[in-house]
Order: sequence, then structure tokens, then C-alpha cells
Amino acid sequence: MRTVTRIFRGLTEGFAALMMAAIFCTFILQIIVRYAVGSEWFMSITGGFIDAAYFGWTVEFILVLWLWTIFWGNAFVVRDSDHVTFDILYNGAGRRARTIMALIGAVLLVVALWSSIGPTYDRMKLLRIKSSATLPVKMLPIYSIYFLFLAAVGLRYAWRAIDVLRHGADRENHILPQEEPHFGEDAK
Repeated sequence: MRTVTRIFRGLTEGFAALMMAAIFCTFILQIIVRYAVGSEWFMSITGGFIDAAYFGWTVEFILVLWLWTIFWGNAFVVRDSDHVTFDILYNGAGRRARTIMALIGAVLLVVALWSSIGPTYDRMKLLRIKSSATLPVKMLPIYSIYFLFLAAVGLRYAWRAIDVLRHGADRENHILPQEEPHFGEDAK
């Protein structure tokens, strides 16, 4: 199972990196179009063959990729330990209380995320017929990443709730700086 998880994590991180690379390349294209295509020397070389007006899609393409990168990354790449937490009460509680807090938190997140899927889709139904201003795609596929985000994060916290029920709440994501093992101590 660890191998499958590692492969899946690598693929999702790779896809996020590809989206970031596409954003960067599109941004560089925007700079070239803005400063080179309209210049006299470029026009004399190409004879006006390339028109800067053909590159209006780049702004919307970057916005769509950024939206996808944010939701994709938060669904599949960002770990729980990467989030900022205010865990003073959690760290001060005993093992049983931490287990109850972790279970309640996980269940609340699953309920909140999954119960919002239906109402969100109802509000976004109109996007099935609306098209993007500059990209040859309808708007619903552009915003569909949000549904994937809701489902994936909901699944992660459902698994967290099951794990907490089976093994109790761990403290590995909520270690105080003075509790961290020092180099060489964990080998003892």
C-alpha cells in the first residue's frame, strides 16, 4: 500500500508541477507578445504575420491553471502537517480527549465538504451552457476541480476518522518544538 501511495503522491505532485510550468511558460509567452510582437523590428521580420490580439487567451488560461493548481494541490499534495494549526488545547489534552477532538474534527469536515457538493452543483448548473470568453471550453469543466477537491479532501478526512477510531489520535502532526527528538536521540 505504501508503494501505491508513494506512486500516487508522485503523480499528483508531478501534475501540479506541470501546471505550474505551464503557468510559467504562458507568462513568458505573454511577456514576449507584449514587448516583441508589437515592436517595429519584429513587424519588419515577420511582416505582421503574428498579431498580439491572438494571445488574449493567455490571461484566462493562467487564471484557470492557477485555480486548478490551488485546488489540486490542496486536495492531493498538501499534507495535514503543512497546515498552520492552533493546537494549544489539543496538545494539552490527554490521549482520549485528543482522540475525541480529532474524530469530531474529521467528521465535521467530511460532513461539511460532502454536504456542500449538491448545493454547489445546483448553483453551478448554469456553467454547463456558458462558455469561456477566450478558451474553447465550457465553464463547468473549468470549475469542476472544486468538486474533485471536495471529494478528495472529504475522503482524506473520512480516512482520518477511521484511523483515529482504530488507533487513537497521534501527536505527530502536533508536536511542540521542545518535544521534537534531537539528532541521534531517535536511534537510542
